[in-house]
Amino acid sequence: MKIGMVVAEFNYDITMMMLERAKEHADFLGVEYKVFMVPGTFDIPLGIKKLLKLKDIDGVIAIGAVIKGETDHHRIIMDNAARKITDLSLEYEKPVALGISGPGESRLQAEARIEMAKEALESCVKMIKSLNDL
Repeated sequence: MKIGMVVAEFNYDITMMMLERAKEHADFLGVEYKVFMVPGTFDIPLGIKKLLKLKDIDGVIAIGAVIKGETDHHRIIMDNAARKITDLSLEYEKPVALGISGPGESRLQAEARIEMAKEALESCVKMIKSLNDL
């Protein structure tokens, strides 16, 4: 099993810790992975699409942190990214797990949700196994 990990560089201090948790858990489960970095959460869907096109990628996880700023920009980012991520999973018939925390969270809340990346990896693995059993 090989999983793609698309990681937003925006809020780097948070997302790199999330990536490390996902990689550690993948190693623990014996899952291969390929990491694809993108500038921000809004860019994640294109990275996912590129990975889903690869024959050896069984599923993808999206890693990002959408922290609330002074405007509602964070909601626009999250709403559009989440919708497109779902569309890509359905289009390519491969699981894409959402490991993006937010929107509306503070930096402190984002730090508390770093483990979401590990949970996204677990979800992706379970979905791949379930789909393979059909």
